[in-house]
Amino acid sequence: MSLSIRNQIPGTITSVTAGEAMSTVKVRLAGGQDITAAITTDAVKELGFAEGTSVKALVKSTEVSLATGPVEGISIRNQLAGTVTDVVTGGAMGSVKVSVEGGELTAAITKDAVEALDLTAGSSVVALIKSTEISLSV
Repeated sequence: MSLSIRNQIPGTITSVTAGEAMSTVKVRLAGGQDITAAITTDAVKELGFAEGTSVKALVKSTEVSLATGPVEGISIRNQLAGTVTDVVTGGAMGSVKVSVEGGELTAAITKDAVEALDLTAGSSVVALIKSTEISLSV
């Protein structure tokens, strides 16, 4: 299956915590960083997700936020440290590519944010992703 989602990072499930409707799935990415995905319990069962299952974490670029350092006092637990490799801006929006251990992410953010954060190739950033915005594929 081909997808328009460019952010696809391989990893391995390290734990599944099932709830009635939603479950949290912890994934160790290929580079060693951990993320948590919140997906339906039905999807966990249907896809056979269990500890040790190899998956790809999928995230739309519009769901990746960037900060210039770790953020405290926020509910977003998925904070991946990385380095900006490329920045392209247009009239209103920007596309920022970030190299993280084990993969690459693209963040679609406003041109104003690119300028305010002074993002250029080589900048250190932290990619912020809500667990509800991460999908998993086998």
